[in-house]
Amino acid sequence: MGMENKKEMPAFGSSVGADERQTIPKCTDHSISDSDENIKSFEEMQRELLRQLDPSYLKTVSMTTLYDTVFEVQPPLIDGLLQRGTYLFVGSPKVGKSFMMAQIAYHISTGTSLWEYKVRKATVLYFALEDDYPRLQKRLFQMFGAEETGDLHFATECKTVGGGLEEQIRGFMGEHPDTGLIIIDTLKRVREAGGADYSYASDYDIVARLKALADSYKVTMLIVHHTRKQKAEDIFDMISGTNGLMGAADGAFVLSKEKRTSNNATLDVAGRDQQDMKIHLVRDAERLVWNFEKSETELWKELPEPLLEKISDTLFSDSNRWEGTASEFCELLAVDIKPNVLSLRLSINASRLFRDYGIRYQNSRTHNGRKVLLWKEIDGAA
Repeated sequence: MGMENKKEMPAFGSSVGADERQTIPKCTDHSISDSDENIKSFEEMQRELLRQLDPSYLKTVSMTTLYDTVFEVQPPLIDGLLQRGTYLFVGSPKVGKSFMMAQIAYHISTGTSLWEYKVRKATVLYFALEDDYPRLQKRLFQMFGAEETGDLHFATECKTVGGGLEEQIRGFMGEHPDTGLIIIDTLKRVREAGGADYSYASDYDIVARLKALADSYKVTMLIVHHTRKQKAEDIFDMISGTNGLMGAADGAFVLSKEKRTSNNATLDVAGRDQQDMKIHLVRDAERLVWNFEKSETELWKELPEPLLEKISDTLFSDSNRWEGTASEFCELLAVDIKPNVLSLRLSINASRLFRDYGIRYQNSRTHNGRKVLLWKEIDGAA
């Protein structure tokens, strides 16, 4: 509909790791970083800009403004398995990490379900930095046969983080704005040689820089890394390096085997927005793909939200647009909810309202009270 606000949000959100390195997701229709044109006059906006030039200026956001903001939350690339964000994908050498990366990349680039999980189609950029093109050709044909896709792109060499990789990724994103997943295989290949001290700070910094880039384009990033040789009670403590790697990432996947020669493996998953899971896999000895055996964790499902269904049925039976005050909205729905509470519930569920019903939501404060706007994008529902 062309009504989305594309401006950047200020860095006041929190994530796994140090807060000051994280940025809050972009919002859809009501941007905190901009002054609300319905409240602030032009003179007030000028004063705000002058305040920002003061060296002592500190940008803050009130709870009221936070509650009024409708954030755009990207749906997961793989329902219940791969959320949006930056994740480590870790395993011992030769355990089958690159085969798993190829499998995930192929399923996302073709939009075909992976095991029992629904996949959202997107272009994939795969930095296969420990392979060459002949090896990739042979591996992909063995895994997927002749069913090729033009939406899966490979690079077998690239620059390092801080040495030009970020610019290379930005160039690719400019040519392929529909990219949803970037795979870096492996982390070691994009670290600058000779300068890293592999301290907590350097570990945190390299993942944080990659995460900041991925977040700026709203893409998911998988960073392949290896485990340490020492066993640990918590499998995520086996990630090689300091806790800075895990601290900067949104989560991690750990692929492991009891025996190197076995075709059985477990995939442990943990993350900030990701349900903790343990999945048992079996490798097809002929095709070399990983097949699902069982999961020790039931797939989490959102609780029903009757309010959203009522909005869809009540407001959009005859029209594709509704606009009015929050109080009028409550009266129309005939619900016993205070107008401000109803607006907040819609702000929190805005992404779900669009995903499940194709309805966009926007609210604003004016001198005459809180205004609500909903419109239906018939072709936009995910």
